[in-house]
Amino acid sequence: MSRFLTTHAAALPATVPFVGPETQERLQGTPFRARLGANESLFGPSPQAIAAMQAAAADVWKYADPENHDLKQALAQHHGTRPENIAIGGGIDGLLGLICRLTLDPGTPVVTSLGAYPTFNFHVAGFAGDLTRVPYRGDKEDPAALLDAARKSGAKLIYIANPDNPMGSVHSAPVLEEMVANLPDHSLLLLDEAYADLAPAGTIPQIDPDHPQVIRLRTFSKGYGMAGARVGYAITNPDLARAFDKVRNHFGMGRISQIGALAALKDQDWLGQVRERIVSARARVSAIARQNGLMPLPSATNFVTVDCGRDGDFARAVLRETVARGVFIRMPGVAPLDRCIRISLGTDDALDVLEEVLPQALTALA
Repeated sequence: MSRFLTTHAAALPATVPFVGPETQERLQGTPFRARLGANESLFGPSPQAIAAMQAAAADVWKYADPENHDLKQALAQHHGTRPENIAIGGGIDGLLGLICRLTLDPGTPVVTSLGAYPTFNFHVAGFAGDLTRVPYRGDKEDPAALLDAARKSGAKLIYIANPDNPMGSVHSAPVLEEMVANLPDHSLLLLDEAYADLAPAGTIPQIDPDHPQVIRLRTFSKGYGMAGARVGYAITNPDLARAFDKVRNHFGMGRISQIGALAALKDQDWLGQVRERIVSARARVSAIARQNGLMPLPSATNFVTVDCGRDGDFARAVLRETVARGVFIRMPGVAPLDRCIRISLGTDDALDVLEEVLPQALTALA
């Protein structure tokens, strides 16, 4: 079939940015005891969302509303914007792909951070963009360096996540507001706020939803615990929001997912409970790391990135031995961030398994 592909597509690797836990379970021939690698919410969605999705299952023979009308209305009210500021898609990953499709010609300059969320790079490569990657500064993305690289390269897109994945670090709102104020005229900022619902006070910047150069990206996958439903949304100016309609799959959203997201959004009490449980789980994972001679990094997310204190080879060995004992975790893929492993936060039962397995993994490497 390769003779039917474009020259560019034929040259791309047939791969995905992540190896899923299911793939690893098939290779190992056994299920994981604790699934702590994909930053899913082990605390699950709102019971109201579950009930709404269960009730909607009988109507799954129907297509979803292709305009996402009710969900747009609810999100606009939640964020104090207008419905025309909202675009909805299959998670942030899907929206990033649509943005690249809308904005990139072959060779279009794009700027991101070296080691940042790799799915964005995957989409840029798929549309033949020219990617420049700047180093993290410490364990944080570097807004000033991103802006400088954008000015030098003429980048059309700049990507930054706040809070950050994979490091869990966060910039204060004024830092992002200053970044927006200093955007080059030729650049569109993609502000990935997947973890915004879990971020501490003072983290979320004030940005006019009608700003002509910013797309904010949010999801129901993290705080709302609906990663499998694939519901993401963009907040941006109406012209850019309407542009998604040019290329999106208009029946790409599932009816059950739409209804579940509506119910989840209404149950802010549940989101508050999840935040409290994340604080508790974060403290416990940090304590487990310290008990084993590792250094947990400050986190504003539903995971803790743990510095293993040596190089990437050692961290990969820790990951390998941990996975082999039934605990699914991941790690950053680029030096110097790859000195770390990354552990999603979870229930007491899952963290009990982590507490048992991590010292075994380290002992095996001693």
